[in-house]
Amino acid sequence: MRISNLATRWGIATVLVAALTAAAIAGPAQQTAAPPARSSSNMPHIQNSRVNQQAAAGSLDAQLKSWTAQVTTPQWLGYSVPEVAGNRSVCCGNGDWNGDCGTCRLEKGDHGVNITGNDGNATVMLEGSREIAILFRAENHQITKIRVASTECTLDAGGLPFVWLTNVQPAESVALLSTFVRDERSDFRDDDNRHGHQALSAIALHADDSAEAALESFVRPDSPEELRKQTAFWLGEARGKAGFTALQKMAKSDPSSEVRSQVTFALSVSREPGAVDEMIRMAHDDESTHVRGQALFWLAQKAGKKAAAAITGAIDNDPDTEVKKKAVFALSQMPKDEGVPKLIQVAETNRNREVRKQAMFWLGQSNDPRALAFFEKVLSQ
Repeated sequence: MRISNLATRWGIATVLVAALTAAAIAGPAQQTAAPPARSSSNMPHIQNSRVNQQAAAGSLDAQLKSWTAQVTTPQWLGYSVPEVAGNRSVCCGNGDWNGDCGTCRLEKGDHGVNITGNDGNATVMLEGSREIAILFRAENHQITKIRVASTECTLDAGGLPFVWLTNVQPAESVALLSTFVRDERSDFRDDDNRHGHQALSAIALHADDSAEAALESFVRPDSPEELRKQTAFWLGEARGKAGFTALQKMAKSDPSSEVRSQVTFALSVSREPGAVDEMIRMAHDDESTHVRGQALFWLAQKAGKKAAAAITGAIDNDPDTEVKKKAVFALSQMPKDEGVPKLIQVAETNRNREVRKQAMFWLGQSNDPRALAFFEKVLSQ
């Protein structure tokens, strides 16, 4: 997932004014010139900035509001919280990295933070808890951006001052971020530049029970459809068994076929052992042909004997021809050693002419020698 960076450039005079403003707001505090040494275990490397560290005091929500109310020229505020367990990287797309984080340039470039699953070659932290940095940019008394990045990243603030809070409680962070999600309930969008979208992503990555409770509140039937869809993804990607349980409930009870369709994708990224079985159930039982078709598509990406059996079962038994055709397409998405022989079997034996034509079409797209041999056999008869 990409989170876009800002592209604001400031002259030397503006930067000096901004730095003086930050010092006046924060009061006496330790200041470090760029590039600073890491001063605590939970603060990332912050370069090209003057960093003002202070302990979180009182309500985090009140502290952020007080800081924002005093900010005129652009500056950043951040803190860290434990990251939920998982095989992923929360890093910046404008650094050279391969599973390890690079430099996140907060004020330059078109690239942002990528949240990706690590492959077998990526470096994964195996011991100790990982942490994420939650970042807020303010200007003219308003929050203009929310960002999230691993504390293993280096943050380049582009010359802007930075306030870093220590000892922030994860539950307070979730409560604060939830206010940004709720503020956009009536107009929630999948847009990296929307505060609610960024806040939702950040909540999902918190290693705290309060994050589960917040996410589950966002998927209630009275929540906006787009919010339920986006939350479903994070339940599958980041929230483990509790997320899987919430997705099962959504799969059976959410009134929207569009949301249930998104649930099939969320199940496909879940690492829980029961996810494939729930996708199979949806492919077989959901009342919507669209949802059944999407479940078959995502099952194909999982491959395996269970997935193959569900897909071929839909081709043989689903009452809707369009679902059968989507199941044929799903076969074409499976690894060729699994999919091509089954496509040939469908093209040879299925009683539905439209289904046979669909199988022939996808065999023609496969560039597989077995498909060519099959076509030669058909033409010679």
